[in-house]
Amino acid sequence: MGFVFGSRSSKEEKAAATDKVSADLSQPRDPQAPKGRPTPKRAVAQSQRKAVVASTGNRKEDAKRARERRRTEMAKQREALANGDERYLPTRDKGPVRRFVRDYVDSRYSVAEMFLPLAVIILVLSMVRQPAIQSIALMLWLGVIALILLDSIVLVFRLRKSLVERFPNEPRRGAIAYGLMRTLQMRRLRLPKPQVKRGERP
Repeated sequence: MGFVFGSRSSKEEKAAATDKVSADLSQPRDPQAPKGRPTPKRAVAQSQRKAVVASTGNRKEDAKRARERRRTEMAKQREALANGDERYLPTRDKGPVRRFVRDYVDSRYSVAEMFLPLAVIILVLSMVRQPAIQSIALMLWLGVIALILLDSIVLVFRLRKSLVERFPNEPRRGAIAYGLMRTLQMRRLRLPKPQVKRGERP
């Protein structure tokens, strides 16, 4: 009998563990959250799921409500990308670390943000059928790449140092790559929109 109860107890424990893992995996996880600590909290996630699952019993009405909810959420997200409202930003842009990275990048001039206009100019020059001009275009191309690499290396070292000083206890995973990707965008096209001026340190 003891063996039977022991087996049953073991099976129940395994089933409970499996349910716990499944529940954890079903919750969205912030990119800055430490591994194994889902966010939002389980109670919040469950309440959100209940709100979404609530049905009127009418399929057309449910679909209409879902579309309206998506439209509202997208409108709030677009507005947040323009004004920096943390409540409605996409997950990848949320948090004090990401906000600091954006402000740090937006406060400085980056060679990479001029990559597209410079690339167009160099491409036009390279199409001219004169060896001298094509050589100049090639040298410009190599020079731009070298400057972007140098500027990116400087940014990585300085940004990493600033993040360690400002956020010693905050998860910083992916923050440097996030900043580098932002430098590749022209300032006026960046989303979320820049909230600081050039030269204004965060």
